[in-house]
Amino acid sequence: MKLSSDNETLAENKILILYILYKVGKPISNDALLNLVLAVTDMNYFYFQQFLLDLLENGYIINYLKDDKSFYDITDFGRESLELTQDILPGIIKLRVDSNFKTELESFDNEHSVIAEYTPRSEDNFTVTCKIVEHNDTIFEVKVFAGSRNQAKEIVDNWKNNAEVLYPEILEALTKKRE
Repeated sequence: MKLSSDNETLAENKILILYILYKVGKPISNDALLNLVLAVTDMNYFYFQQFLLDLLENGYIINYLKDDKSFYDITDFGRESLELTQDILPGIIKLRVDSNFKTELESFDNEHSVIAEYTPRSEDNFTVTCKIVEHNDTIFEVKVFAGSRNQAKEIVDNWKNNAEVLYPEILEALTKKRE
C-alpha cells in the first residue's frame, strides 16, 4: 500500500482506526492500538502513525499522557464522523474487528496490567518499580532499591510471575495492626 494510493484506501484505514477506538470504548496506548489494527489488517507502522497524526490534527481523536504513557481516544466529533462514514469500511473488516479485537485487547490488558521495571541510579544501585494497572489506572505501585542488577532483575521477574500472590500479602502486611 502506498501512502499516496487511492483516497478510498486512505479513508478506509482512518475509519478502521476510528472504528477500533469506538469499539474499545476506553483510552488505549499506541502499542495496543497498533496491535489491534494489525490483528485485522496488514498496515505499515509508518502509515499507521501518519493516519493517527491526521486524525489528531483534524480533531477525530485526542492524545494525552498518563503515567508517562501516551493514550488515544475517539472524540465526539470522531464518533459522529464514524457514524456517517463507517459504511466505507468493508463488512469483512468490521467482522474481523468485532471477533478479534476482544481477544487481542484482553491479552494486551492482561499482559500490561502487571508492570515491573528497573532503572539504574548508579553502577550498584537500582530503583525497581512494581505496579498493578487496571483500566489505565494504577491501583498499586511500590518502588524499592536493589543493590545489584541481578537483584533488580530477580525482583522484576518475581513481581511479573507472582503479583497475584505478592499483592495481597503486601496489603495484609500494610494493614496488619502491630502492638
